[in-house]
Amino acid sequence: MRKSFAVLGLAALMLAAVPAFAQDGDLVEIPLELPKPNFGGTPLDYWGDNLEEPVYNRPPFLAPKGTAVISKGAKVTASVDKPLLGKFEQVTDGNKEWEEKNVVELDEGYQYIQIDLGEEKEIYAIVIWHFHAAERVYFDTAVKVASDADFTKNVQTLFNNDHDNSAGAGVGEDKEYIENNKGKIIDAGGVKARYIRLYSNGNTSDDKNHYTEVEVFGK
Repeated sequence: MRKSFAVLGLAALMLAAVPAFAQDGDLVEIPLELPKPNFGGTPLDYWGDNLEEPVYNRPPFLAPKGTAVISKGAKVTASVDKPLLGKFEQVTDGNKEWEEKNVVELDEGYQYIQIDLGEEKEIYAIVIWHFHAAERVYFDTAVKVASDADFTKNVQTLFNNDHDNSAGAGVGEDKEYIENNKGKIIDAGGVKARYIRLYSNGNTSDDKNHYTEVEVFGK
């Protein structure tokens, strides 16, 4: 069940998770380049028990030396044959700016996009920009990885904030978060996988699902 609405002023995104693989060793900050922020739009009028507290200064995300973006130009498919707006290839084209022309829109309902890295790789972080022209929360957000395109082999869930199982895909323990230009960093912990699926189920502005960019950092 979606929660009641109340004014929640301008907020920044959450604190990045401490990398699960972080041990004594040669760790460096991932080379994350942020798009410019958009200071327009109506402040978000939403509140829920599962909404995380704002964090204004996110610390750097650390990963083994040599970690880089491995998803640029990767093939993208989805739970729908074609998007309502944009093209699937825009999800991994490297353009993460907030303008509408850069946004890929999928129909309403519990939908996913799927990224094919071409071969199995070590994944340390997945950074998601759904939509950051204005503040929004996307519902039932989940990130899964697998070895095969049908998601039957070595499937692992890296993130799931569907706390009430409203999408029917399992209860998640992660928090809802407010979109902005910093993106959402998902700690992948060095998991080995070829395919990545990212799910959502509408948002606080409408019932559609959107992606501006997804960057996968790994080796």
